[in-house]
Amino acid sequence: MNRTSGEFGSFLGTPATAPGPSGRAMLREFGQIRGNPLDYLERMWREHGDVVQFPIPRPPSYLVNDPEAVRRVLVDQARSFGKSTIQYRALSLVTGEGLLTSDGDVWRRQRRMVQPAFHHETLAQLTDHIERASAAVVSSWNQAGAGAVVDIDVAMMHATLEVVGHALFGSDLSGDAAALADATLDALDVVVARARVPVTPPAWVPSPANRRLNGANTVLDGAVRRMLADRRESPSLTHDMLDMLMSVRDEDGIGLSAEEIRNQMVTFIVAGHETVASALTWAFALLAAHPREQESLHAELVDVVRDEPLTIDDYSRLTRTRAVFDEALRLYPPAWLITRKAHAQTELGGRDVPAESLVILSPWLLHRHPALWRSPEEFRPSRFIDDDIDRSAFLPFGAGPRMCIGRDFAYVEGVLMLARLASRFQVSYPDGSGVPATDPLVTIRPAGGLRLRITRRG
Repeated sequence: MNRTSGEFGSFLGTPATAPGPSGRAMLREFGQIRGNPLDYLERMWREHGDVVQFPIPRPPSYLVNDPEAVRRVLVDQARSFGKSTIQYRALSLVTGEGLLTSDGDVWRRQRRMVQPAFHHETLAQLTDHIERASAAVVSSWNQAGAGAVVDIDVAMMHATLEVVGHALFGSDLSGDAAALADATLDALDVVVARARVPVTPPAWVPSPANRRLNGANTVLDGAVRRMLADRRESPSLTHDMLDMLMSVRDEDGIGLSAEEIRNQMVTFIVAGHETVASALTWAFALLAAHPREQESLHAELVDVVRDEPLTIDDYSRLTRTRAVFDEALRLYPPAWLITRKAHAQTELGGRDVPAESLVILSPWLLHRHPALWRSPEEFRPSRFIDDDIDRSAFLPFGAGPRMCIGRDFAYVEGVLMLARLASRFQVSYPDGSGVPATDPLVTIRPAGGLRLRITRRG
């Protein structure tokens, strides 16, 4: 029997402070929790409200989808909530203690040192790399022939990896794209599996999962070593992120160690391409399912996208393209799960939350909150043009001091690549199906990929 408000009971002597499922109900649904935790979390929110407590005594665990409480955790009281959670500990097995997983003073030092690489002035230099990667996709799709069916997910993963390699590290990763993309997915699959179960073998145990993780890390580390070696042999003519990582110093004159450079590079290889690839994939999935929206987008592209390379000035003119990208991010936010550890006892959404509690936030759920969004389940890009959007409730890249450092990079890359590809090709489902089911891994991916028919526009 599920607990109801006012009758929360306790878990092994730990008082419950919010409604939620009973321990017996949660055990019965353990298979669904492991198989599709996103569906489970959404159902718990719809059944129990904006603050849900799970029957887990250590640590006390809460799903929080109250808009004001989410803002408190991420923005207003961000220092009271840390990232020492099972999610980020598992991710650190791949990225090490980089910007994505570090916390406290370690994170603040790294953020100050890395921030200049993402200054607004550097975005203008990004467009050449986007055009090169987009041109490679256009060429590949043209060669596939009229009416070909292609896996959009694979194409976006490779294209965004190429952009990251050239823009951040001055390196051509196109030859390693398949291996690096596979290594990233292998590593993140293991991360997800570790984050979903309470007990896993230590990293030194040669379990199948650990062997898979070690193999993926070997591929990623090899790419990092090659980039560093190439840079030492042939200094870059432009000052990119790799130069900055190798030369930057903190206020004490101390630079990043070899391990810290590796961790930042792997963080941006992993996070810097899969998140944008995911958003682009879902944008095409939604456009294919909504032909009128696809034609509305194309009407803008006819006016803006020519044969000349797109520039940063074009980005500001692509209003509907940005709205389509935003709506894809709203419905399918790549970082669908955010976790924090409460450093002290607090109150969230009118519920007491003890110190050391695990606080679970989900942009997927917040982006579907009926108090914030009109017709939240609908794909309606015009909402980002015509509606008065509360941007504090739109957090595909997080919010507050821990907002993704590469947000603007991702927007320029995603919008310009979408513009270039959608101006050249119309997409449709070859079998008359619709938007595929979700596979909520570290990012939300389409289950089984995304195979669409591409038709060259005249």
